[in-house]
Amino acid sequence: MAMASSEKAAPAGASWLSAVLRALGRSWAFILFFVGFFLFWEYAIDIFSIPAYILPRPSEIVTRGWADIDRLLYYTYVTAVESLLGYLVAIAIAVPLGLAIAFSSFLRRTIYPFFVSLEMTPKIAFAPLFISWLGFGLLPKVIIVFLVCFFPVVLNAILAFGSLNEELTRFIRATGASPWRAFFKVRLPAALPQCFVGFKYAAINATVGATIAEFIGSDQGLGFYIQIVTGNMRPDLAFAGIFLLTLLGLALFGAVTLVERWVIPWHISQRRTH
Repeated sequence: MAMASSEKAAPAGASWLSAVLRALGRSWAFILFFVGFFLFWEYAIDIFSIPAYILPRPSEIVTRGWADIDRLLYYTYVTAVESLLGYLVAIAIAVPLGLAIAFSSFLRRTIYPFFVSLEMTPKIAFAPLFISWLGFGLLPKVIIVFLVCFFPVVLNAILAFGSLNEELTRFIRATGASPWRAFFKVRLPAALPQCFVGFKYAAINATVGATIAEFIGSDQGLGFYIQIVTGNMRPDLAFAGIFLLTLLGLALFGAVTLVERWVIPWHISQRRTH
């Protein structure tokens, strides 16, 4: 039994390693560009005699950021909580609401135009109001993240559930399936690719909304940190905060992408990535 289990484990480990190697093989151009960009940045400081208070070296950013790593990690955690809470609440409300609007002609004539109008309004303009009403705590930041994430999700959900292929509609009617079975077996899988477009767009917006809300009024978070160290003429620490903010946004976007691959592996957008 032990020999059999070890024989099964070896191919699994080999397949995992081969998957990692394939991913690295597909990303070699990005890795080379990434390394080349930072090498150019490192040596361009000397070539163009750029003062450190204007643009520090990447090596200096890493060194000074590591010296302040405890505070940076705590503020990253704060911004991550704000971003994730607002993002998840936006999805939890926007998807059912988008589904309701897609199947209700009354809601399409009333709420849908209202949402389209609000989407054109910069949601960040509401940030000073929410902060003046609710203070510098977590709630106003989560509301701002919710607003910047809600509209991409709800509008894509309306499009996803309201534009089912006519052939699929005829197929559902021909099978005689119940409405619930037809929804979970046909309508929902057909709508998920378009829904994930909204999920990924909202994931990009989440950390942006949290950071701008922290710029406007906060006593913690990466946005607050970047604002303070910039005022103290410390661009090295500001860049360290920006790098962590970028990693946070990439982590959220990557998590959504992984969920998409797991939920809709059959879609053509996922098959092309393999």
